[in-house]
Amino acid sequence: MRQTGLASLPLKTLAVAVLLSLVGPALAADIPANVDGARIIAADKEPGNWMSTGRTYDEQRYSPLKQISDKNVGELGLAWSYKLDLDRGVEATPIVVDGVMYTTGPFSVVYALDARNGKLIWKYDPQSDRNRAGEACCDAVNRGVAVWKGKVYVGVLDGRLEAIDAKTGQRAWSVDTRADHTRSYTITGAPRVVNGKVVIGNGGAEFGVRGYVTAYDAETGKEAWRFYTVPGDPKLPPEGKGMEIAAKTWFGDAYVEQGGGGTAWDSFAYDPELNLLYIGVGNGSLWDPKWRSQAKGDNLFLSSIVAVNADTGEYVWHYQTTPGDAWDYTATQHMILAELPIDGKPRKVLMQAPKNGFFYVIDRATGELLSAKGIVPQSWTKGMDMKTAGRSWMKTTPPTGKTASATW
Repeated sequence: MRQTGLASLPLKTLAVAVLLSLVGPALAADIPANVDGARIIAADKEPGNWMSTGRTYDEQRYSPLKQISDKNVGELGLAWSYKLDLDRGVEATPIVVDGVMYTTGPFSVVYALDARNGKLIWKYDPQSDRNRAGEACCDAVNRGVAVWKGKVYVGVLDGRLEAIDAKTGQRAWSVDTRADHTRSYTITGAPRVVNGKVVIGNGGAEFGVRGYVTAYDAETGKEAWRFYTVPGDPKLPPEGKGMEIAAKTWFGDAYVEQGGGGTAWDSFAYDPELNLLYIGVGNGSLWDPKWRSQAKGDNLFLSSIVAVNADTGEYVWHYQTTPGDAWDYTATQHMILAELPIDGKPRKVLMQAPKNGFFYVIDRATGELLSAKGIVPQSWTKGMDMKTAGRSWMKTTPPTGKTASATW
């Protein structure tokens, strides 16, 4: 994108000029939201666009634009504003493609705005069942949309995933993602699109659900695969290799009625070279492992990072940050992919700082733990044993009823 210097601009026009630098050269694209994998991979060639929730598949969220710096940031001012319909929680990362901003408000309402002036192009209200708002742990928020080849995708609070025509704002297709309508499943996370598949998780572990991630065909909405994050009824066959591994770490059957938890409500990342999708998994249902699993076992894949094949959803590897989690120490925080020099060699790594107070560096091809350093005081563990693949040395006192430090 051709850059324009800001040094000669009057201060009153600086904010508008900075905004224009973010929106690309053409407002009226032939096909709005015409984004595919190749375009996301080459996102640095279009620094004025923000085409995925983490900007790139590695989820680094770092803009290469240089017009705003520590020298002029204090001169920025309001260019425009747009009043959303409801005065409730707003958590979306806006998507900007070819001059159009796609964002969401409470109850999953989607807005397409002219990024130059904030004027509404269209609004889509999925008519989320507001009677179910109390089944969401943390208000009727939404973390944003995904775009792909002329469609906009939104996860609806009441459990639907919907595709919207990016030009007209009309619904293209809708699917109900809920595996069990008797449970309090919700969606607040932003979808990701990889290899023509829309990936979405869910929330609800606080209310007793069994977590899973599902991929749907971006064009039709047909389910492509589903990966469960915790085991189901031990009397039934496990759903794939991942659940065979996980089932051995749970005890009793109380978790079946409780749901087990392990919802993946926010964090994903993708490596197109390895074709691996990384899933950040949340807390258990119930929280207390005494009631959840007879106070025994690691309870995989709670509080874990799990890598699956992006085409099939098949398990590849996992790393559990908090074995047998008792404190809501989720691993749903953002995962960042990068290449770092380690021991004199470049390593493709995944990094995360989950709620248990450690910062992890993991080989993203194999799941090997490379580093785990405490970043705040912890009371739940004595440290990490790197000789046992980074397993924490748990405190000898029972976790139930105890307090612990965390990062949020």
